[in-house]
Amino acid sequence: MKQQILSEHLNPVQSALREMRTASGDLYLNGIMMQAALKNGNGRVYPLEEISKAVEEAGKRIKEGHYILGELNHPDVLSINLANVSHAITEVRMDGNNAIGKMKLLNTPSGNIAKGLIEGGVRLGVSSRGTGNVNESGEVSDFAFVTVDIVSQPSAPNAYPDVVQEAMNNNKVMTLAEAMVHDPKAQGYFKKEMKAFLEALTKGKK
Repeated sequence: MKQQILSEHLNPVQSALREMRTASGDLYLNGIMMQAALKNGNGRVYPLEEISKAVEEAGKRIKEGHYILGELNHPDVLSINLANVSHAITEVRMDGNNAIGKMKLLNTPSGNIAKGLIEGGVRLGVSSRGTGNVNESGEVSDFAFVTVDIVSQPSAPNAYPDVVQEAMNNNKVMTLAEAMVHDPKAQGYFKKEMKAFLEALTKGKK
């Protein structure tokens, strides 16, 4: 049986943006990357052992110092296009039937587009990429995980990765909503950023 390229789309929550505005801050997506034992929007079911094996292999690669790169938008090929890389998977683990991962958004053209969309309140998704066999009932076998990409269309309803910004010299993480309640500067910053984002969208339509 010829293996298929499999892509699965998951959905981060729109309102989970967390902010710590420092020069050394990094922005991450943190949460569910893949789900096992659940029929997704593509009609596929990944057995727990398939997802666990993929997570174990990915975790080994990361521990060896090889971060797993992902792209903005899901391609139809398995190879990673470095010109379109937006993030690097820095952590991965199992939590029940879910594969939990942490993805650092990079200062690349695609990574900065993803950051701009998130900061503008746009809902993004994450999509696993790999190969495998699918039987008539939709069950996947011989799954070979490649990466997780950032996409716009979700298929699994129970995946909600947070968007978190970390500061290297400060362990405090404050939600933007909390900051706006107590900090006039945060309110002003939010209004300024939203105005700039909307103006950029308007210019793009002309």
